[in-house]
Amino acid sequence: MFPNPQDALPLPRRPNLEQYKKLAKELIRACKSGEPGAIRDWASNWIGALVKSADLTIVRELPAGSAGWVNQVEEFAKRKLKSASTGQAVCKLADAQFIIARSHGFESWPRFVKHIEGLERPKSTASKFEAAAEAIIDGDTVTLARLLRENPELVRARSAREHRATLLHYLSANGVEGYRQKTPKNAVQIAEILLKAGAEVDAEAEVYGGGATTLGLTATSIHPEKAGVQNELVQLLLNHGAVMERPGVAGNRHAAVMGCLANGRGKAAEFLAACGARLDLETAAGVGRLDVVKSFFNEDGSLKPGATKIQLQRGFLWACQFGRNEVVEFLLEHGADLLDQAGTGETGLHWAVVGGQLSTIKLLLARGAPLEEINEYGGTVLGQAGWSFINGEPEIDYVPIFDALLAAGATIDEGWPVWLEKQESRAAAAKERIAEVLRRYGAKA
Repeated sequence: MFPNPQDALPLPRRPNLEQYKKLAKELIRACKSGEPGAIRDWASNWIGALVKSADLTIVRELPAGSAGWVNQVEEFAKRKLKSASTGQAVCKLADAQFIIARSHGFESWPRFVKHIEGLERPKSTASKFEAAAEAIIDGDTVTLARLLRENPELVRARSAREHRATLLHYLSANGVEGYRQKTPKNAVQIAEILLKAGAEVDAEAEVYGGGATTLGLTATSIHPEKAGVQNELVQLLLNHGAVMERPGVAGNRHAAVMGCLANGRGKAAEFLAACGARLDLETAAGVGRLDVVKSFFNEDGSLKPGATKIQLQRGFLWACQFGRNEVVEFLLEHGADLLDQAGTGETGLHWAVVGGQLSTIKLLLARGAPLEEINEYGGTVLGQAGWSFINGEPEIDYVPIFDALLAAGATIDEGWPVWLEKQESRAAAAKERIAEVLRRYGAKA
């Protein structure tokens, strides 16, 4: 159901229930007007005012933003205010109120109303919880410690939003509201305060299918990694008894190591493996443990009981994404297939491009990896490089990757230069470096 917890809208600094009731009536008027752009205008006006009143600073790294919010709210409102049987607009106040509540991450209008009424009372649990969550993401140890002294039960309280996260979950900067996915430099100190106050280390949040814990969410989150505190924070949670192995701790029914691999957190996956996480053939390949990978094979090169061909192939794909070249070579010699996408929708070469692994790309090309094989999105490896340049990690330099693929004979689509020029998520200088490589290999300006 819309939204997933990360897409929930922020609340104003001083939310007013009467204003929200008025907002619902304005949506009904927009619905009844029948004008094509009325609901979008309503969503745009609401979110524009909301961002100002919430005093938010939205940066590129956060999974949140006004344009995305407007699109999602507009789509959800149109869908909800339409009859399933006739497709005609049905403009009911209860539906408008539900749309507003859901857009903020609450399961119903009554629950949303209860939360707003709680925020109007400075000493309520709702007010204190929200203040504590803000203190956590701001790294404000003084305010957090004071709130926990004044309200000892706060450390086990849960958000009134659908995700039902505890304060400890907010440290992961994952799964909760996107605008709150920030990791302070003193995150380990914050965690120590919460755990000392009695936070439940394996408390579960209702995100990514349910069952996600702070350890799983932290290990799979990009924000603690970028803040340079991911492994230290994970170690602290482990020291307090956090569980790695149970499926679901990292969301989507994943145990911790697999969750890390699936979310591009190769270093965290390695760290968990070093801390004793159990590895099968697939995850051992993903973390680059060639010694463990070899243990799943007999002397004649066949797989031992318990290890499967699909684990071998998917392990090969992970090894490609994370640049585990020794594992890549070993698995190619033991049955890995350069064409087999193993149900992932992409070949090993696609995955190496996603991970920005230049040496692995060259290794695979030397082994005959096909350049024009199509992934499930219809893209060749060069197309994957273009998508990854625009949407992937900004720290990865894709110029030598483009160069390697083009030197190997990758086909340039004639629309590439025009497409590249239209992309706004990268600086002009970065785009020009890619454009220069394309021109060098024959692309028309």
